[in-house]
Amino acid sequence: MGIPDVGDQAPDFVLPGVRVVEGITTRQDFALSKRPGSAVVLAFYPADESTICTTQLCSYQDELDGFAGLGAEVWGISRQSLASHERFAANFGLSFPLLSDEGSTVIKRYGIGLPGLGLRRSVFVIDGSSIVRWKHVALLGATFVKASVIQDALTSVIA
Repeated sequence: MGIPDVGDQAPDFVLPGVRVVEGITTRQDFALSKRPGSAVVLAFYPADESTICTTQLCSYQDELDGFAGLGAEVWGISRQSLASHERFAANFGLSFPLLSDEGSTVIKRYGIGLPGLGLRRSVFVIDGSSIVRWKHVALLGATFVKASVIQDALTSVIA
């Protein structure tokens, strides 16, 4: 499948996820179509505890209040297991959900898979009606979209 364009219906999915808040771990399924009409930022990243991914996700954690203030949740998605996500979240104080796409099903639906590398670092802003309102899909490399850029996008396309 190709990468969804801005204005497209976001590909729906259900993935298992983990959230670690104040040392308490919760595992549950996360469904794009089942969230309560709020915006969601889908942050696809290559690997738990890698240097760049850790920097990226920690920066989003630092700005969670800003995302919440704009009515948006952040969901991290990668191919690692729930056990890996749980360690990553606990080690770095990540309290937003980390979803496990071990079979790359959602990665394929979003058209961001890379043979041999896993996935292209990507961010999609999805509105409460599951429409893609903004996206950034990296070609290759270690750069990531800063929280402030995503928040600016949320302000202009959702608010």
